[in-house]
Amino acid sequence: MSLPDLANTTRQTQRDAHWRIERSQAARAAFKRAHPCPATQQPKGPCPGYVIDHVIALKRGGPDTPANMQWQTIDEAKAKDRVE
Repeated sequence: MSLPDLANTTRQTQRDAHWRIERSQAARAAFKRAHPCPATQQPKGPCPGYVIDHVIALKRGGPDTPANMQWQTIDEAKAKDRVE
């Protein structure tokens, strides 16, 4: 599939100059304020052993909003990525 064809299939998803899905830093920060890191209980900074995951993947049309985010362990995220 060429890039123009791919662009037609991902109209809902914003892409950067390197064709990666753009992420909202404001949405990520809002999620962390509402749901502090499970490991450190802090709303800022690193969260060892965890990643922020989109419940419905961005590449599947999920919104980049705090309501579509959750904390996942790194192992859980890797397992989910294998099936998405």
